[in-house]
Amino acid sequence: MPGFVLLMVIGAAAGVLATRLMRMDLDLPTAMVVGVLGALAGGVVLRLIVTVGGWAITFALAVLGSMALLWIWQQIRR
Repeated sequence: MPGFVLLMVIGAAAGVLATRLMRMDLDLPTAMVVGVLGALAGGVVLRLIVTVGGWAITFALAVLGSMALLWIWQQIRR
């Protein structure tokens, strides 16, 4: 359970960072939700690829997952 809570915190931070990197103007709760979803997706990918990883890798994949979700969202909204 503590790992899940930490993943949520990492995901929220990753979502905020991803929106800034992609120069998107989203409100904070939306950015956090996108980040958490990206962190979950990145976590699944990480578990499928490797079994060893640290929090830095988890954060990096959370940011990448968030950026991917934001890109998909932009494409759908067009």
